[in-house]
Parts: sequence; structure tokens; C-alpha cells
Amino acid sequence: MASSLPHIVSLGCRLNLAESETIRTLLTGRDTVVVNSCAVTNEAVKQTRKAIRRARRDRPGAELIVTGCAAQIDPASFAAMPEVDRVIGNAEKLAPAAWTTNQAVLVQDIMQVREAAPHLAASFSAHARAFVEVQNGCDHRCTFCAIPFGRGNSRSVPAGAVIDRIASLAENHAEMVLTGVDLTSYGHDLPGQPNLGTLVERILRHVPALKRLRLSSLDGIEIDGRLFALLTQEDRVMPHVHLSLQAGDDMVLKRMKRRHSRAESVALVERLKAARPGIAIGADLIAGFPTETKAMFANTLALIADCDLVHTHIFPYSPRAGTPAAKMPQVQPEMVKARAAILRDAAEARRAAWLQSLVGTTQQILVERPGDRGHAGNFAEVRHAGFEVGEIVSLKILAVRDGKLIA
Repeated sequence: MASSLPHIVSLGCRLNLAESETIRTLLTGRDTVVVNSCAVTNEAVKQTRKAIRRARRDRPGAELIVTGCAAQIDPASFAAMPEVDRVIGNAEKLAPAAWTTNQAVLVQDIMQVREAAPHLAASFSAHARAFVEVQNGCDHRCTFCAIPFGRGNSRSVPAGAVIDRIASLAENHAEMVLTGVDLTSYGHDLPGQPNLGTLVERILRHVPALKRLRLSSLDGIEIDGRLFALLTQEDRVMPHVHLSLQAGDDMVLKRMKRRHSRAESVALVERLKAARPGIAIGADLIAGFPTETKAMFANTLALIADCDLVHTHIFPYSPRAGTPAAKMPQVQPEMVKARAAILRDAAEARRAAWLQSLVGTTQQILVERPGDRGHAGNFAEVRHAGFEVGEIVSLKILAVRDGKLIA
């Protein structure tokens, strides 16, 4: 694959995807490969290393730079890889100067960073939706999570900068996705301490051209009355909520240092679905957390039905060095893998039934690939034909095929 164009390999979260688009604009015309890494699990770090080796095979003559959370947490190990030319930290990767220096390792103490980068997303010309970073970092210290060490403390982008960016993107993108590491903590560090609901209200008021707004993962305990009303009553806010649940057992949640209980999660979903019938609920779930017994696992498994989870990210627990959970009594790896498979099977069955229930309905589809793919407001993937990228079309759902809706 000989090319003088920059190539970005983005692993992990939507925030990384948004930041990769900004990096792309900083490297125009350069024969550079950037691996924007993820560190959410040991497997994610392993996949980052595989991506680096593959990128070097594909582009032997290109400059290869590694950035992202895995690079931030352990820069020395990536700098030591023979395929890697440079390592750039999470705080530096969005600064133009970082990409012009020859410094082999450019990684500062992320905990000293106090401001969110005001760049947001520069351009998403190839996509119908744009991901807009409004928050970065996390002040919470869940016992399993290494991400705060990759992203630093919580910091927010001022609402005016967010609105200006969305207004410019709305000219060419029908849908915006607000992203962040801990999105529902938005605003506490800004003057007046606005919150996420306040930000969403201002976006909708000041950008009337915006057709669809979607929110990335939310911490349910932070959904206040204002945000709840927007999620359930505002047509331009998509009927799709992805919750950071992680587990369905109270003792496991306590040991994770989560701030919600099982009952609070179930009650929140019941309220959401009562206020907006048809809203789709997604969640992150971890299988095999340390000390998890068979009964504790059963409570997490039952959460898929109790919260009607139709979009799930299932993670087999893996101990991250330096986290409290890594020092707790571990579940045997084969049991962790088996429990993750059980969760995935249950989630897939739930999703299949949900997709089948949508046959015969009419959905508003954002066309994302010509004649091929789009997503409904509830984030169900839809196959279709004959429309231009960026259009929002009203289509009747005819069938389900290979886990996708056919319209």
C-alpha cells in the first residue's frame, strides 16, 4: 500500500474517532501512519500492537507514530517497538507543533492538563454524522479502569466553542454525536458550572439547522431532570441511550466503586421507556470482575432483560496494572471468557427479538453509505437502496437479515 497520504488507524472509543479526524487535518500531504491507541482492556492494548505491526508491513516507508491512551499510559513500551518512529501523548496529539518536531517521545503528565482542547472535530467530509468532543478525562476512579491515567482529570469545552463547531458542521452533516470520556460530568469545571442538559438545550436553540443529535455513553446517576426531559421529549435528540452500567449486582458495583445500584439502573430505564416508548437502551457490561460469584454473575445476566438492553458492549474483565481491581481475588480466565460468551448470547437474543419487533414499522433513516447502510434514530442498522449519503429518509422496515433491518 504505497501512498503519500496520511493514514489513521483509530482504535477504541468515539472520542478517539473524533480526535483522529483532527489529526488527519494536521498531517495533510505527509506519508505518515498514526495508530491512535486504546487501553480500555489488555486485549485493546494487544490489538494496538497488532495494528502497529500491520501498519508497518503495509507502509514500510512511512513515518509511524503512536498516540492515544495506551501510548499515554506506557510510552516507553511503544517507543521500544522497532516499527515505531515516534510516540505522542494524548494531551499533545491535537497540537500542530507536536507533529512537526522530531522528538521521539513527546508525552507529558496528563494529570497536569487542565483544559479541554478547543479544536473539537475539524472535518468529517466522508461521513453523514460527525463526532464532536465536548469533554475529556474523568474524575472518578472505578477500580477496574486505567483510562483516567490515559486521559487525565475531567475538563470541558466551553459551550460557545461547541455551538460554533456544530453550527459549521451542520451544513454538511445531518447528525452530531456528543462525545467525551465521562460525558455526563460536562461543565463542572466551567464558569457557572453548566451541565450536559444545559449544553444540549443551548445546542438545539442556537443551531436550528441541526437535524439529529445523539449522545455517547452516559452515567445514569448523572441524568438529571433537564437531561431526562431532553432524552424523552425532544424529537431532535435521538431515542437511544447508552448507559455505563458495567454490572447488575450491588456487591460487584460497590467493589467496582460505581456510584449507582442495580435498582437505580432498572428504575431509570423504566422511566425512560415509560416517557418515550420505543427508546432503545444500550449498555457496557463487564464479565468476570474479581470476586464475582455465580449468583453475582446471574444478576448481571438478568440485567439484560430487566433493562431491555438491545445495544451492548460486553467486556471480559482483564486486570489493568496499577488499578485496585488487579489486586483483588481474580476469577479464573476460562470462567471470565465463558461468562462473557453467555452475556453476548443473551444480549444477541434480546437484540434479535427487538429487531424483529421493528418489522412493519416506519423509521427515519440517516443514509451513511450510498445504496447500502444507515441507522434509524434508535441506532438499529438498516440496509436500503437508492439514496444519497446524508439524507434522512422515512422507510418501512420489511425484514431482518443477518442482524440488520431491511428497508
